[in-house]
Amino acid sequence: MGNRYGLEIRAAAGPDAPGLADLLAEAGIAVAAADLAARLDALQGSGGTALVAVEWGPPSGLIALAPMRTLEAAKALGLITTLVVAAESRRRGIGRVLLKAAARAARQAGCERLVLTIGPGQDALHAFAAAAGFTADGQILTRPLLKRGPAET
Repeated sequence: MGNRYGLEIRAAAGPDAPGLADLLAEAGIAVAAADLAARLDALQGSGGTALVAVEWGPPSGLIALAPMRTLEAAKALGLITTLVVAAESRRRGIGRVLLKAAARAARQAGCERLVLTIGPGQDALHAFAAAAGFTADGQILTRPLLKRGPAET
């Protein structure tokens, strides 16, 4: 997507998986590199986008976006499912550059707004999101799906 001051923003790919798995582990998200590579492919295969920020070494940041249709909105929403910046790379504008690139990708996918989910204990991400113009708009509740028999698979 672009290269600015030694920072490259580009689509994440399978070879990025080991570095991205380390980056996610730093954020408390445990995903094996092989699983992450498969998930990146699945996300991108279903119309989503995963962008990686790379400086001169391992990935500095990651943002993942999935277009989501609802009955309430005329156009799709761009659901940001992951936004992570390495601890040593924070407060240098990498998150903002990733967010800008994701917004561009969302517009190209026909989305009219971005939605960012923030889990409990992610105070730094909450502060970043507020500074980037996100506002509270309801609440997201989750529930695991119950396992069903083989006839439903």
